[in-house]
Amino acid sequence: MMRYACPGCTKSLPLSEPRPRVVRAGRFRRKSDCKFIQRFRCLKCFKHFSTATFHRCVNQNKRQINDGLRKLLRSGVSQRRSAKLLNVSRTTVVNKFLFLGLQELKQFEEENLKRPKAKIVEFDELETFEHTKCKPLSVPLAVESKTRRILGFEVCQMSAKGRLAKIALKKYGPRKDKRAEGRANLFKKLQPLVKPDAQFKSDQNPFYPADVRRHFPRAEHETFKGQRGSIVGQGELKKVRFDPLFSLNHTCAMFRANINRLIRRTWCTTKVPERLAIHIAIYANYHNSQLIESS
Repeated sequence: MMRYACPGCTKSLPLSEPRPRVVRAGRFRRKSDCKFIQRFRCLKCFKHFSTATFHRCVNQNKRQINDGLRKLLRSGVSQRRSAKLLNVSRTTVVNKFLFLGLQELKQFEEENLKRPKAKIVEFDELETFEHTKCKPLSVPLAVESKTRRILGFEVCQMSAKGRLAKIALKKYGPRKDKRAEGRANLFKKLQPLVKPDAQFKSDQNPFYPADVRRHFPRAEHETFKGQRGSIVGQGELKKVRFDPLFSLNHTCAMFRANINRLIRRTWCTTKVPERLAIHIAIYANYHNSQLIESS
């Protein structure tokens, strides 16, 4: 049986001193999920606490919808439709979305550190936008080859290009391109997850070789010419017999299929780039822990 200590006294006492005794002081029925929770009383400060005090969802209402909302958000369902399906307000869904996203991001990073270091890594940038195509975003992404394990990702803004460049400049002014900074942050995250002499694969972006040499000087970097997108896979899968970057492109297609704000021609657009990163974390943790494990 687990022994509980008073959280108030534990903070004020040094580690060398013994914890004060606590005794059972009844129980109560939690309103959010109707579970009975054991209550305790500290014999030193005489304050009450319960087993729920140590839970990450402490003081959270409607905790019973957390698992259901997590499943909807990683299955291509929008926040508005999730609120309808769960019969809660949109404000509740947004608050839960932020809470769950930070928890999933932490678990995603911790679980990646426990796994063996990757030997072959495929990386590239997935492009999307915030609010309008005149405000594009870049998502640098790294995937372990063959296993399709997501090693890391970043979200950063980029300047509009092509025919939209003049329109974006006139309508929204100059937009700083932070893709180099985003790639640098991604490679820093990869250092404890990838072997120093690993093999990196990417397309022929002229900036990629310098990024690999800077963070992995002993690694081998192989580049491949970009291929035409196939009809299936949201345009991410390539129309070739053998795709050397299949693990990466398949994962990008899964991103677009399961994260509603990344679906092509969607009206569920990102308004805040940081929340796109949170949404990706919710899916990425599920992708690593359940999807690729069962395949």
